[in-house]
Amino acid sequence: MSIRVVVADDQDLVRTGLVMILGAQPDIEVVGEAADGLAALDLATRLRPDVLLVDIRMPGLDGVEVTRRLAGPDVTDPMAVVVITTFDLDEYVLGALRAGARGFLLKDAGPALLVQAIHAAANGDALIAPNVTSRLLAIFAGQAPVVPVQPVDPLTEREEEVLALVARGRTNAEIAAELFVGLSTVKYHVASLMTKLGARNRVEIAMWAYDTRRVRAS
Repeated sequence: MSIRVVVADDQDLVRTGLVMILGAQPDIEVVGEAADGLAALDLATRLRPDVLLVDIRMPGLDGVEVTRRLAGPDVTDPMAVVVITTFDLDEYVLGALRAGARGFLLKDAGPALLVQAIHAAANGDALIAPNVTSRLLAIFAGQAPVVPVQPVDPLTEREEEVLALVARGRTNAEIAAELFVGLSTVKYHVASLMTKLGARNRVEIAMWAYDTRRVRAS
């Protein structure tokens, strides 16, 4: 079954290019296009795509607000959102991830990484551009500690290992290879982490790891 995607970008040339790249994939179907934030919100609400690919700076509503309304903490049935931008600014990255985005890419990331991010979001994984991930760790390391909610049931040793790898942006397949376990085992531990931490997706798991200093900048 194809992954249904809505593409939202206010630049016609960029949007057309994104649609062409995704449309060329045999398992991805672009079901809608939007040129501003309000249209993106309306299309995504009506069509319920598997993934919304949205530019962070658009007229009407910006990508962060669109993400918050579709995937934020108060949303009962959050949508998979991947945010893209030309602007490599840390506040955009943090804003998008805090709003519930499952991925964050720069527009010069290239077709392969774009397609990978769409697949990851559709599968419940999270993909953040590698150069952005390393900076995120440094940002969180420099912030004042917060007091995140602690799980009632403590994490097992294996869950701690999976937690650290999720926080570093590894996919389930990469975690399985690194820990020498099966893919189903990784999925089980990720699901257990989400339950224990009250997280709705992998990004929230990663942010909990940052907030509790389980993961530090290298």
